[in-house]
Amino acid sequence: MLVLTRKPGQSIMIGDGVEVQVLSVAGEKVRLGITAPRDVSIFRNEVYDRIESENQNSTGGDDDDGGANQAVANALHRLSQR
Repeated sequence: MLVLTRKPGQSIMIGDGVEVQVLSVAGEKVRLGITAPRDVSIFRNEVYDRIESENQNSTGGDDDDGGANQAVANALHRLSQR
């Protein structure tokens, strides 16, 4: 794991297209802004874990990708319905 220290307003780049910027720090809460191409899915870890778990339950978990592709597609569909 790479550990970096950043101040509000500073950012890091992941690859060529993903920028993560520290927007603010208040106590133990850190607000991050993420700029990424539209084809890059971004989820909070607990949301991603839930999507993955739900998808494995519905498909039996036999897919090579652990059902992640379908889980992401389902989550994106639900988000687009809002």
